[in-house]
Amino acid sequence: MTLTQLEIFALVAELRGFTNAANRLGITQSAVSHAIKSLEQELGVELLNRHPSQIELSDIGQQLLMRARAMLGLANTLRQEAADARGMKRGTLRIGSFGPTSSITLLPQILQPFREAHPGIEVHIDEGPDRQVVQWLEERRIDIGFVVLPEERFDTVALLEDQMVALVPAKHPLATRDSLSLSDLCQDPFILTEAGSSELVSRLFSAARLTPNIRYRCSQLLSTLDTVGRGDALTVVAERSLPNHPDSRFVKKPLSPAVKRRIGLAVLDRRQSSPATLAFIQLAQSLNYA
Repeated sequence: MTLTQLEIFALVAELRGFTNAANRLGITQSAVSHAIKSLEQELGVELLNRHPSQIELSDIGQQLLMRARAMLGLANTLRQEAADARGMKRGTLRIGSFGPTSSITLLPQILQPFREAHPGIEVHIDEGPDRQVVQWLEERRIDIGFVVLPEERFDTVALLEDQMVALVPAKHPLATRDSLSLSDLCQDPFILTEAGSSELVSRLFSAARLTPNIRYRCSQLLSTLDTVGRGDALTVVAERSLPNHPDSRFVKKPLSPAVKRRIGLAVLDRRQSSPATLAFIQLAQSLNYA
């Protein structure tokens, strides 16, 4: 068993195909197939179920994929610790990010000085909903991710705090209120944004024993803002996720009682994190995001 075989196995599983993995790696499809077959023969199990149009992980393949990613992560840490002794000139950092708050507000401020300090570190960024970032961390597909705190499953550091606000169309009767309660938002159609706070918003209503009239679900905040601006729905979002330029089609109102949201960085186990990951955390903590 080699690290190369494990890397090919993990990539085939991620891309759901031999051809896609071969194209990504710049090798032939037969080389990918041979690496997987050799690994299966050595382990004595079938890692993949092969179908005419696609491949999928077998049950044992799904289980062993987690182990393979863990081994690859440790191998990457080993390489980076060696590189760190030489000034951290090489390495890879995989980051998971969600929504405007992390992808637009936080990440660019951290990346610029990080790249200046460590130009040899390759940075790979995957974007998805907040719950997707959590899943990527658990599956070891990323080294570090932006998350909504608290998040007890990981080692975390807090970076930024903002508040949740209600968004209502400018001509809506609720637009004249100074603040709004969750119960005020349960009568009209409600839009839930998957970008970065859907889990938090759902928990808020559930804890208050309220059920919003969810008519829309959007993966992007821009779609949410447009829907509210058209007067089709109300919503609750994080204030720091909103664009800097005001939109006259809707107004934001603080919630009563106020609801805070904290954003931070999370790693699966800080003790096993690579030097590049730890350097990213240290730099992120040193910045001011006000």
